Amino acid sequence: MKTAILTIFSALVLVSGIANSTYAATAKNNDNTFTVLTDISAINKIEVHGNVELYVSDASSDQVKVYNKYYSESALVQSKNGVLRITSYSAEKLVVWVSANDLRSISAYDNADIKSFGNISKIEFDVDLHDNASANLNLDAYSTNLTVQDRAKANLSGTSTEFNLRRDVLTYVNSNNFKATHLSENKANTTAELAGF
Repeated sequence: MKTAILTIFSALVLVSGIANSTYAATAKNNDNTFTVLTDISAINKIEVHGNVELYVSDASSDQVKVYNKYYSESALVQSKNGVLRITSYSAEKLVVWVSANDLRSISAYDNADIKSFGNISKIEFDVDLHDNASANLNLDAYSTNLTVQDRAKANLSGTSTEFNLRRDVLTYVNSNNFKATHLSENKANTTAELAGF
C-alpha cells in the first residue's frame, strides 16, 4: 500500500512538472547562466549573423542552449520551418550551443564564429562563410560543400569522400588535418590562401 501511494505521488509530481514547462528554462551551472529554448525542434539549417559564437554537435534530439544573459541582450534566436536564426550585434559575443539530429547546413555572416563540439557526422553537409565569419569544424561526411567568401576563414579536420570548395578573395582555408577522397575547387581569385590540399 505504501508503494502504491508513493508511486501515485511521484507520478503526480512528474506530471505537474511537465505541465508547468515553458518555452525557455534558465539554469545556473558553475556560475554560467544559460537559457534552454524548449520550443525549437527539427533543425536542419542554422543561419548566424553578428557577434555570435556558435557550438554545434550531433545529438539524438534537438536542443538549443543560449549562454550569457540572453533576454537582457539585443539578441534574437528564432526557429521557423527547420531554419534556426541566431543574431546578436552586442559588443560581447553571444554564446550558443546547438545539438541537432538532422543538421544539414550552416551559414555564417559578419563576425560569427562556428565551432564543432565533437565530431559532426553527416551524409551531406553545407557550410557558407561570409564577411569575417570563421569556422573550426571536425567533420566525418560523405559530401561536404564549403563556400568561403570575403575575409572568412575555415579550419577543417576529419574526412569527407566528396569535398566541393568554393572560395573567394582574401579567404583562408586550413585543411592540414582534413582528408578528402575527391576534391573539387572553384576559386574566384588567386589571392585566396589554401593550406593542406
